Amino acid sequence: MEIRIGVQHCTRELTLESEQSPDEIEQQVAKATSSGAMLRLTDTKGAVVCVNGAAIGYVEIGAPRKGGVGFGKL
Repeated sequence: MEIRIGVQHCTRELTLESEQSPDEIEQQVAKATSSGAMLRLTDTKGAVVCVNGAAIGYVEIGAPRKGGVGFGKL
């Protein structure tokens, strides 16, 4: 699923694909924003994205991605 994170004082948002459930992501975001801790998410390729919880403006959690059709997975 696609996750978009808006960071305060930044004009661009962070976008990543994750295999975590929406509930897991929502819990991590709530914990990070309430305590000001780091939000640490791992994308589908294994890269780690860390955002200071105090600097998060918004988080948009998209719908789970369905399997693609064709030769490659997207």
